[in-house]
Amino acid sequence: MSRVDMLQLLGLFSLVTFVGSLIAVPWLIGRMPPDYFLTHWQKVEARHRRHPALALVIVLLRNGLGICLLIAGIAMLVLPGQGLLTMLVGICLMDFPGKRRLIDRLAGIPQIQRALNWVRRKQGKVEFVFTGKQG
Repeated sequence: MSRVDMLQLLGLFSLVTFVGSLIAVPWLIGRMPPDYFLTHWQKVEARHRRHPALALVIVLLRNGLGICLLIAGIAMLVLPGQGLLTMLVGICLMDFPGKRRLIDRLAGIPQIQRALNWVRRKQGKVEFVFTGKQG
């Protein structure tokens, strides 16, 4: 693969992640309940207890989408797009050890709280409720 082909591929990836993030990230943020950062953990644990086989399928699908969004968010740190918000949404979708602690830490950053609530206000949705200090 020549350098020109590689640059064209990188440009196409940049365009797709930029446009995709402008559509998918606000849509996913709008679908999250306002108390997501307070109650999500209890809902996930209850879902896993009720339907263990279905929970496995859901975990695989959510982790796949979450990994794609995380990779796209990392790329958007140097390419055009909403890198941090895309990474946060990707992490929120995934299930992994230490996720709750990481989400609590990220959601405690005032700039991220303001950005998340700005997206929700633009959609006419109720703002998120966060634990601890509000941004």
